[in-house]
Amino acid sequence: MSQRAIGVFDSGVGGLTVFKEILQQLPGEELIYLGDTARVPYGTKSPATVLRYATEAAEFLVGQQVKMLVVACNTASSVALPELERRFQLPVFGVIEPGARKAVAMTRKGRVGVVGTEGTIKSGAYTRAIHALNPSIEVFTAACPLFVPLAEEGWAEHAIAHLAAAEYLAPLIRQGIDTLVLGCTHYPLLKATLRRVLGDSVVLVDSAEETARMVAGLLWERQLTRAGSAPRPPRFFVTDVPARFERVGGAFLGAPLEAVTQIELD
Repeated sequence: MSQRAIGVFDSGVGGLTVFKEILQQLPGEELIYLGDTARVPYGTKSPATVLRYATEAAEFLVGQQVKMLVVACNTASSVALPELERRFQLPVFGVIEPGARKAVAMTRKGRVGVVGTEGTIKSGAYTRAIHALNPSIEVFTAACPLFVPLAEEGWAEHAIAHLAAAEYLAPLIRQGIDTLVLGCTHYPLLKATLRRVLGDSVVLVDSAEETARMVAGLLWERQLTRAGSAPRPPRFFVTDVPARFERVGGAFLGAPLEAVTQIELD
């Protein structure tokens, strides 16, 4: 079991932020990534549809004989995590609890903003997770539906992205937030743009680092860390033609993406 890969999935390229952090913190592990690029974004879909998509993605990775599932999608984490934990007899990690923990640790004034897809924000998952850790923290949320297509298009630092960020973040800035949770794994791709809008006084919380740390801790706890020879190179699967995923993902990871295979989920 310990020699198996870690499976990571997202609706598109955004989950590579989590994938990259796991790869850096656990260089001895084999990773398999699935981007459901034919059906991105998940954030505008109904909870029932997101649950179906997430289950199909998880079933594919389980079929690849993984030892752990990492749901590198905030929308899927907010909707599907309990069902995936019930259905599959292996550890399942989402990204909401790690992000909430980091935000609670970083806020100085107890005023935390959360940006995410429409589905994540409507679910209230981050507000519940933060209040479970510290009920006194004030949480302000904003849905930012344009951020995912901008990231997928490779326009994370385009002038259009800056205009969208200024519009979406204005209400949170007026509330005096000192910490902003990037409640979608695509959003770290827009960090430079968000920083220009927010300035340096607001801490940006990317759940990827904390998620990778929790994954590593569980592997050690359950004695599932991989040992022996070097792992196989990462494998990538997508549900649409790979060209855009290879272009945007390769630019983000800093190396060309190899072995990207197109599949169908049903």
